[in-house]
Amino acid sequence: MIDTHAHLYDELFLPNITQIVNDIKSKGIKEVWLPNCDSSTWPSLITLAKTFPDFCKPMVGLHPTYVKEDYLSELKFVENVLMQEKLLAIGEIGLDYYWDITFKEQQIKAFEIQCHWALENKIWIDIHCRKAYADLIRILKKKEFQDVKGIVHCFSGDAKEADQLVNLGFLLGIGGVITYKNANLFNDIKHLSLDHLVLETDAPYLTPVPHRGTANTPAYIPLIAQKLADLYEVSLEYVVEKTNQNAHKLKQFSNFQ
Repeated sequence: MIDTHAHLYDELFLPNITQIVNDIKSKGIKEVWLPNCDSSTWPSLITLAKTFPDFCKPMVGLHPTYVKEDYLSELKFVENVLMQEKLLAIGEIGLDYYWDITFKEQQIKAFEIQCHWALENKIWIDIHCRKAYADLIRILKKKEFQDVKGIVHCFSGDAKEADQLVNLGFLLGIGGVITYKNANLFNDIKHLSLDHLVLETDAPYLTPVPHRGTANTPAYIPLIAQKLADLYEVSLEYVVEKTNQNAHKLKQFSNFQ
């Protein structure tokens, strides 16, 4: 199994990271993909990726909630890293209108700039979107971005938005929310085949049932995969096979080994 989105470099994990990585591997997880937030999270992320190069795959990007007055200098940092490191993707990037829209226009500008960089560097993007799907889809539909591909991490839109994103060539990241009793997520994706989905945890956040209230970990990916298998009424092996195939195809899109 592949966890396509986890903040395994979080300070919560680092003191015992070797033991934690071994535990994750023991649960059948072969790779963990690491999304970045801003320049402050990069040192621990890249150190972890270089410590476990076959297991942890690095991304770099400016997360929308980290877009502030200094966003241009933060983008310059991302651009410099893109020139220096071999990366899986640009991420996590996108739009977030949930907490604050003070820097809404700057978020849009930062997202579009990073989409252009993805095209220039022949790399895909890992998208964070919260309460902003209309603007996200409007941007991705622009002719200049028609060749941008990637994952919409922790998809939380409705069925129509799911269709629009899939039709644009994006995969939807499914995590612990799929296990929540009152979540409507499955109703919005059940018409889609597994060809459009990948697994993720967003660790240490969004812990799946039955571990809610504790820190999430990529070791819980099997719980998410099993829940999808139950909902789609297929085998766990089939879910793992299809989501792994989807992840590997995307990795090949950016020529990352």
